[in-house]
Order: sequence, then C-alpha cells, then structure tokens
Amino acid sequence: MTESTAPRAEDRTVLLRGGEVHSPADPFATAMVVERGHVAWVGSEGAADGFADGVDEIVDLEGALVTPAFTDAHVHTTATGLALTGLDLSGAATLADALRLVREHSAAHPGAAVLLGHGWDSARWPERRHPSRAELDEAAGGRPLYLPRIDVHSAVVTTALLDLVPSVTGLSGYHPGEPLTGAAHHAVRAAAHAAVAPAQREAAQRAALDHAASLGIGTVHECAGPDISDEDDFTGLLALARGGAVPRVVGYWAERVADEKDALRIRELGAAGAAGDLFVDGSLGSHTACLHTPYADAAHTGTTHLDAQAVAAHVAACTEAGLQAGFHAIGDAALTTVVDGIRAVADTLGLARVRAARHRVEHAEMLTPETIAAFAEFGLTASVQPAFDAAWGGDEGMYAERLGVERARTLNPYAALLRAGVPLALGSDAPVTPLDPWGTIRAAAFHRTAEHRVSVRAAFTAHTRGGWRAVGRDDAGVLVPGAPADYALWHTDELIVQAPDDRVARWSTDPRSGTPGLPDLTPGTELPVCLRTVVSGQTIFERPKE
Repeated sequence: MTESTAPRAEDRTVLLRGGEVHSPADPFATAMVVERGHVAWVGSEGAADGFADGVDEIVDLEGALVTPAFTDAHVHTTATGLALTGLDLSGAATLADALRLVREHSAAHPGAAVLLGHGWDSARWPERRHPSRAELDEAAGGRPLYLPRIDVHSAVVTTALLDLVPSVTGLSGYHPGEPLTGAAHHAVRAAAHAAVAPAQREAAQRAALDHAASLGIGTVHECAGPDISDEDDFTGLLALARGGAVPRVVGYWAERVADEKDALRIRELGAAGAAGDLFVDGSLGSHTACLHTPYADAAHTGTTHLDAQAVAAHVAACTEAGLQAGFHAIGDAALTTVVDGIRAVADTLGLARVRAARHRVEHAEMLTPETIAAFAEFGLTASVQPAFDAAWGGDEGMYAERLGVERARTLNPYAALLRAGVPLALGSDAPVTPLDPWGTIRAAAFHRTAEHRVSVRAAFTAHTRGGWRAVGRDDAGVLVPGAPADYALWHTDELIVQAPDDRVARWSTDPRSGTPGLPDLTPGTELPVCLRTVVSGQTIFERPKE
C-alpha cells in the first residue's frame, strides 16, 4: 500500500481509491474522500478522478477492504492490558501447567508488590478443580498473588494477599478453601489493584488500547465501577484516550444513582452513564448468575445483588436526570428482575421517556421470550459477547455442565433478539474473552445453537453501528457522507454474503441485490488482517510493511 508524503494533519483531505469500500451509500464503492475528520464522499473509481487534484493525500488501497472501525461495547481496559503484559493463564491446559506458569512469573518479577494474573478455567482442566491456597502459596513463594477466574466473578489468592485484607473472612463470598466471590472478592481485588503503580497502570491501558487499534477497533466502551476498579483508574484512562493516537474510549461507571446530585457526580467523572457492570447477579462459570431454578451441578440458584425495587430506583433517577442506566445481568432470574424494575419506571414516568434514554443490559445471556419482548418494549440495548458461546456453548460445554443441555441451548438467542427489534451491541468483555472483532462476528454467525445464528452482515452491523447506537449516536459506525471518519483497512480474500438461510445468501450475492459483501468467516478460514485503523481522520495504527 502506498500513499503520499503529505503531513498527517487531522484537517487534511484524503482520497482513498482502488479498493472495496463497505458503504450503504454505494454498495459498489471503490473510493472514499475524508475531509476534516469526516467522510465527505463515497463512490466509484471513475468518479474519484474528479477529486484527485483537490486533496492533500491519495491512498492507493491496492485492493484492500475499507470498513467502519469496530466498536467493542464491553471492555475492562486496565485488566486487559495487565493480562497482555503479565500472567495470562487462559492457555493453561492443566492445573499443573497453571501452577508452573505462576512459578515462572513469580521468579521473573521479584520486585512486584503483588503478583497479578488472569484467565484460569478449571472447567477445561482434566483435574476439574481450582488451585488450592496451599498450592498457590508454594508456587508464588509465599508472596501476595491475585488470580481471578476467566469470568472475573471469582478469584483464588494466596495467604499473603488475604493477610492484606484482615476483614475478608467476615465478608459475604468468603468460604475457606473455595474461590472468593461477592464482597470478599471485591475487597481482595481492590487491595491487589491498589498495589499497581500509576506508571504500570498507564502502561497496561496503553498496551490494551494499542492492541485494540491493531485489530481495527476504533472505540471501546470501558465498563468500570467501584466494585471493579477505582476512580483514578477510570479518569486516567479517559485522559489517556483524550490525548489521541489511541482508540476512542466511552466510559461507563457502575454506581447506583438516587438523585440529580448522584447523576452529576457520574457526569463529573466523565462517564457516559451509570451503567456497565452494575451487578444484578454474577456469572454462570462461578455459579453466581441468578437463576429461577437451581444449577444442574449445584444445589442453589446463584447470587442476587439488586432486587426489582433497587433496579427501578436507579433507572428512575437516571431517566429523570437524562442519564443512561444499565446493568450486568446474566441469569434468567436476574433478567426478570431488570425488566420488572424497568416496567415499574415505565408505568410511572411513561414508556416514551424510558425508551428515549436507551438504557442497556450487559451480557443478557439467559433470556426468555418474555424478557426478549420486554427488551424490545423498553428500547433496551443488549450488549452481548458472542465469544462466550464459542468458548462455553454446545452440548458438552460449560453452560451445559452448569445448566443441563436443554437450558444451555436457550442461551444467547441473538436471532430472536433481532427478530424482536432489540438493538444489539457486540463486544468481548476483555480480558474475559480476547479482543477479536472478526472472531466475534464469526461466533455470532456460527453460534453453537443453529437457531440463534444471525447473518454476518447483521453481526457486523452490531459490532460497528450498534456500538454507536448504544451510546445514543445514530450518525456513526457507517461510511456515509457526514459520518465520523472512523475506519479500518483490511487485507482479506474474496468478499461474499453469508446468512443462516442459504436462500437469503444466494439472493444477496446476486449483483442486483446491491448488498455489499464482507469477508468469508466460515470456521477454519483465515480472518482479515488489519492494515490501518483511523479515528476521526487520524491514523492510530499502521501495520509495518513486510
């Protein structure tokens, strides 16, 4: 790929030509003009000649695909960066392998005040159990160590870390010999993260954002809050993003709002809403998602943190203040709690005001026809993570182990959500599952339960335009004149149209349909490679030439 040596100013005019531009404005576009950080024109190669003399820069795409940059609608940026730069156990095949990695990490970081890791999943290990505290004490050499499970809703720690939080044994979620959950987990996590120096934290944030940019991600939704991180972490990340040269960060702060004063504080933090991981329940992997009927492999129904009255109070206060509200809800009982609470607000403030606020729900995995209908009625955005199904779905996966095969097959019903008119915003929940936008789209299009599959085009829209709509912007996430110039260039093979129904796919690939193609995401095929990522006309990533 070649381009002129014109200076990289944000207000320059750029002509991109000689590729494939994914745009509803012209399904056969091969060229695009960017002016002052916005898309000014898309069209054919022949028409591009008329712009060539009046631009500051010409980019020869050399056949590359141009798409809107992706928006990852659920990210924990600092934790993602720490996983990228630190101890990542997601690849450990056995418990013994995990303990070996802990030993190696401890030896390689003799000066660290607290050792931090991420990503263990005992459901994938032949031992089928978590590391014991004695095993971790030995592997870490008696040092403080914090190891959250892959879902980040429970953690195993060393004795030395517990000693830093003397009150932990009296908190809910503390059970000797078992992973920490609930308040006990939050307290120990806060102590572990407090040991992270500001420079280390900023380095982790930058590593995560740089990695996102290298994958064609132009915007991330940071899901923070007092039970997850701290205010310095949150405001520091927003400041880093404002400095430019990294993806845009839209921040959510998951703290309950009771009145206008609380809403003002959320805004002063720089948050787009009091949403994200405001926990109604936990996760299926940690047996803390709240269910109507007990787990198949545990004699209880999980954990609930908010009831319908608390949900209603938060949503009402946010709606009155013009602030977006949202919740983390995974289990069917938790999702019922959310919709019951929001229904109470709609009955008092009016349905129109609730819908206009565009409140959102994170994960929303264990939906029923009734809760799907309520999402559509109240205009709730479902912020979902298709990689969860790829990792834990199927008749032999963790979901089936926790719930039984029949209940597990109901999870993550993306097709039903779209049929009902529920807006979807796709994300990763990184570091729970990796930043991987094309892999995320593949997971939605090739869902392990066939009836829940959606077309590649629908999933692509939910991972681009859907993320913008989730923050109240309907004018972005698509390459049309006037939209922000957030785009990515890709090396990929032939473009096609993929849909769950072959009859739809055959018609859509007919040139008469005017449907722009996308890369072939059939499992086993190579995913597109990002060549460049641009945000508001500014390049934030460029792959080195080979």
